Amino acid sequence: MTALIAGCATPRSALLPEIDSWATRMAVLAGLDEWEFSGRIAVKTEAEGFNGKLRWTQDEDRFSATVSGPLSIGKVRIEGDDRSAVMTDKDGVRTELEDAELELRYRYGWTIPIESLRFWALGIPDPSAPAETELNASGQLQSLRQRDWSVSISRYDDGGGQLMPKMLTAENSDTRVRLVIDHWVFYEQR
Repeated sequence: MTALIAGCATPRSALLPEIDSWATRMAVLAGLDEWEFSGRIAVKTEAEGFNGKLRWTQDEDRFSATVSGPLSIGKVRIEGDDRSAVMTDKDGVRTELEDAELELRYRYGWTIPIESLRFWALGIPDPSAPAETELNASGQLQSLRQRDWSVSISRYDDGGGQLMPKMLTAENSDTRVRLVIDHWVFYEQR
């Protein structure tokens, strides 16, 4: 009976281990299985833009990103893994996305860096692509260039007992995404 109850329990929030160097930061954060953040997002292109809320949940390779914005966008949920993604729009219509970033741009006139955001939000480069990084005086990621995006992290704040990104801006040739992370949750690792 105890095993059955333990199997149904929700994961408990956990503190991150001590992070004292860039190498440790990259190893610890890249190795996280389950975490989430919530915050605010602003997306701006030459012709479009909106402000809204973002909730990102990561469970191993699976992610769920919910963007809530003005009535014209409503609530958009994108969930998937490194192989595929499904978008559910404000009307509940589900669409399989072959290229989430490209299809968001086509449908809404803007995009967010779905493929790498999970790593950038943690303050580390996406390990699947080359990156140019610059660290701040505390040994945390200050800026990077990766996958045609320039990313800067202008502020860190407490998250899981360590300093985690609070304010992040990602820009490419036609889109600027600003993210303010209000709340981090890290779960006990499996």
